[in-house]
Amino acid sequence: MDSIKIRSHVGKDGILHLDIPLGITDREVEIMVIYQPIEISKQQKTPEELGWPPGFFEQTAGCLADDPIQRYPQGEYEEREPLFE
Repeated sequence: MDSIKIRSHVGKDGILHLDIPLGITDREVEIMVIYQPIEISKQQKTPEELGWPPGFFEQTAGCLADDPIQRYPQGEYEEREPLFE
């Protein structure tokens, strides 16, 4: 038994359409569907509600303006065999 978790959208017709590739063919399978409606918040959360310390962005924004970050040469990439043909 395997389990697959997906997130999908129910259309205006109230019908959920699922296309789930299983990797098997020509076999009988038993399917169990458990669904949970997701409440999407209309209001955007504050940085504090997302776990950032109070005033973090105000204190750190622009703090490297006098000492800009440099990206040094990255070297040569190795040649790899393609994963898919």
